Amino acid sequence: MNSFSLEAPDTLFGLRIPIAQAFGLRGVRIGDDQATVLMPADPRYTNSRGDVHGGAYAVLMDAVLSCAARAHAPSRYGVITVDLVLHYVAGTRGDVIATARCERRGKSLCFVRGEARDADGTLLTLATGTFKLVERAPAP
Repeated sequence: MNSFSLEAPDTLFGLRIPIAQAFGLRGVRIGDDQATVLMPADPRYTNSRGDVHGGAYAVLMDAVLSCAARAHAPSRYGVITVDLVLHYVAGTRGDVIATARCERRGKSLCFVRGEARDADGTLLTLATGTFKLVERAPAP
């Protein structure tokens, strides 16, 4: 169990992120330049066929990649998405688990890649992104 396991629904690895609550995102693991985030199945996130909508994947992948960018100091930094590229590989109707790894972190830019899979391990989405680190003001 990590210190983020009992976070509020609008919080993801120490930062308040309201869209995390809107999509039910839950932080599973962060550290060692990696992050894992779960998006539980919800009919509100589906397309006309009942599969998870591409926009929901985009929210999940932006979240998990940005978390990996700040995985070295989760509460110290926020990030700004510079670019995000997704490749949709397959659909699902169940929970989606996304993992990401920061491949290179410079003074301000981070280069991250990740993937999302279903409960059976089927690859659903591949993503790459560039993120700008933004140091957060210390809490009073």
